Amino acid sequence: MSVTKAQSGHIIFGPKFKWKSLSPVFDDMLRNFLRESGQMPPEEDIIRMFIKLNLIDLDKNRKPEGWNRRGRVRMVFPITDQPQMYLRASMKSAEVVRMTESISSMLKKAKIAHKVKYDDLKYIAQ
Repeated sequence: MSVTKAQSGHIIFGPKFKWKSLSPVFDDMLRNFLRESGQMPPEEDIIRMFIKLNLIDLDKNRKPEGWNRRGRVRMVFPITDQPQMYLRASMKSAEVVRMTESISSMLKKAKIAHKVKYDDLKYIAQ
């Protein structure tokens, strides 16, 4: 049974995952997310700065910031025992599913082991 709408799309990385393995795909992943969610900053310098800041963390094998700004959808890298990321909207939408599947496809091409879940937030700050 496939999911058509979700409030959150989760990508849970495999047991041997290292944050630095996202470095080669992060630029495309973030740009794709921002385009798809209609949140692309108007100036290229802004997006380059966010990508550079995230890549600094990834290259040091640290969890990146992602895109946790006010907007229709957020890209969050939570602090958890199991490395993961999720996209979250304020309400269920097909957009969250489409963007999660798009990121999953990029990760598969980069041979980064992961699994996808939907609407699996254990705690949501209200």
